[in-house]
Amino acid sequence: MSQEAVLREIKAVDSGSWETLETKPKERGLDIRQELLKFYENYSANLMHLVVYGKESLDCIQSFVERLFSDIKNTDQRSFKCPSQPLSEQHMQLVIKAIPISEGDYLKISWPVTPNIHFYKEGWAMNLSAGEGSDSAQYSFFSISMRLTDAGHEHMEDIIGLVFKYILLLKENGIHEWIFDELVAINETEFHYQDKVHPISYVTDTVSTMRLFPPEEWLGGASLPSKYAPNRINMILDELSAERVRILWESKKFKGSTDSVEPWYSTAYSVENVTPSMIQQWIQKAPTEKLCIPKPNIFIPKDLSLKEAHEKVKFPAILRKTPLSRLWYKPDMLFSTPKVHIIIDFHCPLTSHSPEAVISTSLFVDLLADYLNAYAYDAQIAGLFYSIYRTSAGFQVSVGGYNDKMRILLDAIMKHISNFEVKPNRFCALKETAVKDYQNFKFSQPYSQASYYLSLILEDQKWPLAEKLEALSKLEPDSLAKFMPHLLSKTFLECYIHGNIEPNEATSIVQEIEDTIFNTPNSVFKSMSPSQYLIKRVIMLENELKCYHQIEGLNQKNENSSVVQYIQVHLDDALSNIKLQLFALIASQPAFNQLRTVEQLGYIAGLSLRSDCGVWALEVVIQSTVKDPSHLDARIDEFFKMFESKIHELSDKDFKRNVKSLVDSKLEKFKNLWEESHFYWGEIEAGTLKFDRVESEVALLRELKKEEFIEFFDQHIRVGAPQRKTVSVQVFGGEHLAEFKKAIAEADTPKTYRITDIFGFKRSRPLYRSLKGGPGRITMD
Repeated sequence: MSQEAVLREIKAVDSGSWETLETKPKERGLDIRQELLKFYENYSANLMHLVVYGKESLDCIQSFVERLFSDIKNTDQRSFKCPSQPLSEQHMQLVIKAIPISEGDYLKISWPVTPNIHFYKEGWAMNLSAGEGSDSAQYSFFSISMRLTDAGHEHMEDIIGLVFKYILLLKENGIHEWIFDELVAINETEFHYQDKVHPISYVTDTVSTMRLFPPEEWLGGASLPSKYAPNRINMILDELSAERVRILWESKKFKGSTDSVEPWYSTAYSVENVTPSMIQQWIQKAPTEKLCIPKPNIFIPKDLSLKEAHEKVKFPAILRKTPLSRLWYKPDMLFSTPKVHIIIDFHCPLTSHSPEAVISTSLFVDLLADYLNAYAYDAQIAGLFYSIYRTSAGFQVSVGGYNDKMRILLDAIMKHISNFEVKPNRFCALKETAVKDYQNFKFSQPYSQASYYLSLILEDQKWPLAEKLEALSKLEPDSLAKFMPHLLSKTFLECYIHGNIEPNEATSIVQEIEDTIFNTPNSVFKSMSPSQYLIKRVIMLENELKCYHQIEGLNQKNENSSVVQYIQVHLDDALSNIKLQLFALIASQPAFNQLRTVEQLGYIAGLSLRSDCGVWALEVVIQSTVKDPSHLDARIDEFFKMFESKIHELSDKDFKRNVKSLVDSKLEKFKNLWEESHFYWGEIEAGTLKFDRVESEVALLRELKKEEFIEFFDQHIRVGAPQRKTVSVQVFGGEHLAEFKKAIAEADTPKTYRITDIFGFKRSRPLYRSLKGGPGRITMD
């Protein structure tokens, strides 16, 4: 690949371009490579920090570190420090109006402030942590960001006025020590009961802490403040002044009224002054909202005791079952933490039978979350988290965190669901946001668009975005209100409770949920018969047939094209699973190396596993500006042809090494309650119920013969295999329109099929069987 092609590829994914990396440096007499080498001279051992996480002894780890890192030179470089805030007076008291690529209006209000690291032992950092951001000890910014509705865009001055009114309220009311004490209690609890995380996250977080804190604070950082210092908080409040403010306002409504263009992304913008007197006027005319200091947080946990598990329960078990619900329960046997995870899955089959039903369910869920925002904020501060989102067959409520006050939050969520009403003002705001989000899909990366089209091809109940957008545009508050009773008239609750909780309390929770949802006088929820239990299924592709779907990218200003080649293999089966997983383990790195590093086809390139409703497959993705999707797809086929010999010539030693690597990854222990819960709920949600999946697949792996593995490859994966089933989704970007016109004009070759009508194609194919039984059918085999 030429140097120009390389830089064009960089431009597609990073902030560089031919102009910034070649033309402009040359005009200044600079060799960009030499400048990069000069910059590298700043890398000196005395400025670096290292964290190693392992199960070996300290002596072993020390030896390992000395062997690998001792060659790093210490040139006694001085750490670069910005002497003060990087902004001068001319950079403040400004409104920057910018035109974004995607739909949506955004407002960000920022002030340069004294970095909290200076006072981390005085305690004010927690009051500002939500808004302060900087990776430096020399300067920092406190920011308030929000997404605006169209009405909000018209009331920007009122919004700014309200923000400053609240800052004035904080100054006038003084600093309350009880708020500091609450935050101390929350942070201390979080520190002592923090979840174990993946080693890579732990070491990167810790090494970042080492740059800012003394050695005795490396593991705690600012988690445990020790001194209440209102003067420091008042100092920060004083810094949040009209004289120091910067406002970034993004909207497509500014099109035609900007006067500047930034050089990297060609974003149009303009800069206007905003004086303290102007802000004072905005404060005076802002709505007289009831602004107040927060009330005491009722969700702060008090009881952190651990419940005794009376039985050694290895897997989740059905604890309770009625015509309305089913409860899966598992006590915490691994982590000894006062936390619980509760999932309430509302199975409502009428939520997915049409685009109108899907978007109605989505807006219903969005409104629920919106109504709960103010109430649940304190819960999130205190370590209780919840989510409400639409699923393929209804919607799901998930809550997690300290078990002490969990029922208060869960009860509030269920009452909001039971007493749901459509508030027209919030409906209009959320509908507006949803419309913009749908419209923004055209600005997504081509590989994301290809993945969307693939899902549209595979899933039997998936509606096009265009149809959902049309249905959404017609939806009104009264039509949603009328539709909801119909939507929820068939409901079954699949419940999962896991953690520091006893069986009788878990049963009590689900009984209370049933009573709230089904047994209140005005409830629209009704029970569902087993025959109405519907789930998403996947089409079965045809053996020895390669299907194509070729389409133009939705945003032709994006020069990238993409291909996703999908190789469908089998429905969930332990023996087939391990063979496919082993192939992916062996092939993923060589695929990346060949397609990206050697052939340099694109910055985004990779081979991975994919599972849709229990149907396992391989997926190869490439995104590129240098070659069109047809060429990329052909190179993927060539990789598989080349790799065929690698599989056939695999030595016994390499085969066993890869088997051991896969076994080790499967035997890796859960890091925390959420990982364990996610695994078991995944089995319940999919209907597979293989809670012993790890043990059974590891046992099969240890008995797997190399010849069996090669035969599996020859039957399902190699190009031309008798049971190879493939779909290639190709999205043509702005650089490859000529190639697109040529591709769609070509005749199909033998054993290929061009998908021009996705839904006609889907209707012509059988479906894989479902792995999931209804509420009246539970199998544990």
